[in-house]
Formats: sequence, structure tokens, C-alpha cells
Amino acid sequence: MSERLDVSKKTASFIGGAFPRSSPNAPARRSTLPAGWSPRRRPRVATQATGRPRRAQRPGGWAGRTAYNRGQILYRGRDDRGPAESFAARLAVDGRKAKAASREVDAAIDRLVWYAGWCDKLAQTIGNLNPVAGPFFNISSPEPTGVVGLVCPEEPPLLAMVSRLAPILVPGNSAVVVASERWPLAAVTLAEALATADVPAGVVNVLTGRKEELLPFLAGHMDVNALDLWDVDDEVARSLEVAAAENVKRLHRGPSDLDWTDDAAAQSPWAIAAFTETKTVWHPKGL
Repeated sequence: MSERLDVSKKTASFIGGAFPRSSPNAPARRSTLPAGWSPRRRPRVATQATGRPRRAQRPGGWAGRTAYNRGQILYRGRDDRGPAESFAARLAVDGRKAKAASREVDAAIDRLVWYAGWCDKLAQTIGNLNPVAGPFFNISSPEPTGVVGLVCPEEPPLLAMVSRLAPILVPGNSAVVVASERWPLAAVTLAEALATADVPAGVVNVLTGRKEELLPFLAGHMDVNALDLWDVDDEVARSLEVAAAENVKRLHRGPSDLDWTDDAAAQSPWAIAAFTETKTVWHPKGL
């Protein structure tokens, strides 16, 4: 019997609901442990990843869904245990012990469910009927910011990613996710789960590669409305702030010492509000 060779799986980025093949000349990086290959995406590919989420903002897209429907779709992410087992296996390959990997998956599912419950409650919490001196109604309501670039925290790769991606999706935003550079397999496994889920294509797009190559492109791109930065050093963050200011892009930078297992610190409706815009409507009162 001939000897069998161990063929590593080459993981791919997830763009517009599909897994485009990397160019034959595109460099790839080996994940920290022999779990697969993670292609480094160049800005040319990142351009596709910004165009697809913009389509999700059109009428009838993710932003146009009812809040209740978005909540249903996000909540269903917890129903199938198959992807959960795949997540745990990938996290274990990334160096975590099996029990720790399983706990992280369970925590990530709980966090997704928590945020899903906010979909149809957000408007009543951060919206308002404002008092005015005159015969008018003045109503403020939250709307999605648009396309948000999420630079994932490095660790824990799954729980931290879900903790930041969920509040982006709740109000109807679409996302371009730059995966953890050191541990990309959690993001790739999430993409594989989304490919067969009810989340519309283009709402979540995942890029693997080096942050130093992808972040300047996202910060300067006119089709990206906001950036959520994690585990980015001060010098890089300052350059991104300058690039974002030139196109009036909202930029949020998270603390490096956040405990992602602490519910009080890592989940909040105000995390959702950070990626909303407030629309104020005036309407005359009837006499």
C-alpha cells in the first residue's frame, strides 16, 4: 500500500457569498499550526470585498429587512451544532485545548443570541420622541451607518470576532472583516457557516492577510463608512485616522485589554449604537 500524504487545506477569503480563488502569484502564509494555508489578499481583491457589501445596503437588502427578520436570521445561527463542532475543532487546531475551544464556541453562540435579541428593540432604546416648542412631532430613529470594516482582535479569535461583528450587523450594516492575522481559521470557519446560512450574500465578507497591507486600503476607500479597529499599534492607528478623516469616515478603536469573556464589558447596546446614524424627522401635528 502506498504511503498517504497529508494534504493541507488552503483556506480562502469569503467575498459576496463565495470563496474566490487566490491568484496563482498571490503569496500565502502558513497558519501557526498545520491547519491550512491562508492567502494574503491584495487591495485588488479587497476592492471586491467593499463593492459587495455596498449592494447589501440597497433597497430590499440587509438594511431594508425588518428588524425582526434580521433578529430571526442572526438567532438561527445557533441552531445547527455541526458548524459549532467545526469551530471547536479549528480552535483546537489553533492551539487551544478541546474544553477551552468548546467553551469559546458556546460563549460566542450566547453572545450572538444576545445581540440578535436587540434587533427589534434598538429603535425603542436609542430612538426618541423629542419634546419641541411648537405644533410638531420630532422623532429620532437609528439607521445603519453602511459598510463597516472590522479589524478583528487577535485573541480569542472566535469570541472576540463575534462580539464585534454582531453589533455591526444588528442595525443593518454590512461588514468587511479582516481576520485575526495570527489565528485566521475561526474567521474562515465562520465564512463557511455563513455560506449555507440565511444571511444574504455580501453582508459579511472575510479577508485573510496582513493588516499592514489591507488597512490603508480600507481606511481610504470611499465605499467604507466606518472602521472598527482592534489590536492595531499607535503608529498605524494614527495613519489610519488621517486617512479616515480625509473621507469623513467614522473610526472606532477598542482597548487592548478588554476581557472578552466578561459579559458586562464585552457586550452592550451602545456597541450597536456606535454603528448607527440618527435620522430626525419633523411632522406637523393635526389640528
